[in-house]
Amino acid sequence: MSPPPGTLERILAFIDERLAGDLSPGAIAAAHHISVRHLHALFRASGVTVSDHVRRRWLEVIRQDLVDPALAHLPAYVLAARRGLAEASHFSKVFRAEFGLSPRTVREQARGGA
Repeated sequence: MSPPPGTLERILAFIDERLAGDLSPGAIAAAHHISVRHLHALFRASGVTVSDHVRRRWLEVIRQDLVDPALAHLPAYVLAARRGLAEASHFSKVFRAEFGLSPRTVREQARGGA
């Protein structure tokens, strides 16, 4: 049985709306009345895992926060914690892996370009 049209799109929107909440595969699947196995299959068909997608969205939003002048007074680890990534050393490592720059460098470049 194939999923109703738009299921993946609804799931992606759900993730974006709840980036600071519980985004475990089980919670996402339960919210959409599908099995965890089915959830993983939907993402696999799109070429990414559920956890990779969630991690990328977290990092993209944190990156936007880092360059927001209104949030410049907050340390990067605080911005990460607000989005659900509480461990500062882990955040810095995954951020650098995703963007090739440290959170501090991204923030400094944004300030220099302003």
